[in-house]
Amino acid sequence: MGIRKFRPVTPGTRHKIIGTFDDITSNKPEKSLLAPLKKTGGRNNTGKMTMRHIGGGHKRKYRIIDFKRDKDGVKATVKTIEYDPNRSARIALLYYADGEKRYIVAPNGLQVGQSIISGQGVAPEVGNTLFLSEIPLGSVLHNIELNPGHGAVMARSAGTYAQLVAREGKHAVLKLPSGETRMVLVTCRATIGSVSNPDHSLEVDGKAGRKRWKGRRPRVRGVVMNPVDHPMGGGEGRASGGHPRSRKGIPAKGYKTRNPKNKSNKFILERRKK
Repeated sequence: MGIRKFRPVTPGTRHKIIGTFDDITSNKPEKSLLAPLKKTGGRNNTGKMTMRHIGGGHKRKYRIIDFKRDKDGVKATVKTIEYDPNRSARIALLYYADGEKRYIVAPNGLQVGQSIISGQGVAPEVGNTLFLSEIPLGSVLHNIELNPGHGAVMARSAGTYAQLVAREGKHAVLKLPSGETRMVLVTCRATIGSVSNPDHSLEVDGKAGRKRWKGRRPRVRGVVMNPVDHPMGGGEGRASGGHPRSRKGIPAKGYKTRNPKNKSNKFILERRKK
């Protein structure tokens, strides 16, 4: 893995930086693990726009990913490492010993032909999924469950990982990618290693058109709007816009929006860094 920079032969390539894709071994997805993916354009079921800056983009098929890793005790062989247009990480196609095929989010360093397994009493090696009660302290993890059996929801993006800091009774203490330290039940599962494609954060689109290919429409700053369109709009000349806030008037940059009565607050030992 790595990144490619381009000679500035056009304005679009002057600042363009993309991945090399040298870790990808197949460009044809497994048909049985594909699902249709309909674009919304940011509209809800009544046709009202509920999310701005969404529209267009290249047509995609969804890859059905196994976030539960609940096929315990059955060895799986990595058949291919593939590109997934729906996420920043790479995905790996697994062939299980009983003939079943599944996609997983590929950890960094996973190779084609490698065997991985999940369940109780499994060795803590890259790609293997274990319960937090069995993982050695200090291990680097990804694809972490928040509730037992619900599937992985934390540390799934390219290059991210969490660290198992401690265990206290029936809870494990994790340091998450955001910097937050929180407690998670030891009966939750996690996968050993960090997520693949760590150079994703270095990529630069280089031109507006590449954003449009991804389905992202232009984002207009609130300061340049009229007062009717945004709380920060209006004024003579280039006005600063006053206090930074959203279009709905909720203050930004430091204003806490988390509910102080949230039941999960007691599990958060240290808040994420600003």
